[in-house]
Amino acid sequence: MLSELLTNWTIYANKFAALLTLIFIIVINLAVGLLPDVDNFAHIGGFVSGFLLGFMLLIRPQFGWVSRENALPMYHSTPVKHKHKIYQYILWITAALLLVVGFTIGLIMLFRGVNANDYCPWCRYLSCIPTSKKSCSSSPIYCSSSQEGSNVNLSCEGSSRTHSYFLPDATEARLRELCSQLCS
Repeated sequence: MLSELLTNWTIYANKFAALLTLIFIIVINLAVGLLPDVDNFAHIGGFVSGFLLGFMLLIRPQFGWVSRENALPMYHSTPVKHKHKIYQYILWITAALLLVVGFTIGLIMLFRGVNANDYCPWCRYLSCIPTSKKSCSSSPIYCSSSQEGSNVNLSCEGSSRTHSYFLPDATEARLRELCSQLCS
């Protein structure tokens, strides 16, 4: 929709409202991508693909263009107006090239098993923002536990963190939660 708005800018009566609405929707979608277990790379890839496809599929003919075969006799005397403007053809060709190149590079990287995070260290923050309650580590967390009555001792495997908890009703889910908090 954003590419359609940019391509057919002259058709819209209230351009600012349409642009603000689309930007608001884009910001909401990217904010949803920051939720746990939601991949923002998929949102960004879909946005870029949709943006480029919009230049290719949502081009409207210019006002005043008339098909010669369906025109009334009085229209044959008027000069021929092109169906699309030059900039629309340029956008169409550029978008098609970028899509083909982008998908080709993406597929090559996928099938070769390239980890793009090795080349872009800050890109991991696009899908996960670490907070005090949440770690973005994808490695599994293991704890060893020992229980004496209602006291539970948890030790993080891989670090020297240990903590004792008073848990009269220690469930497995609660121990996993405490282990995650302790080790992250």
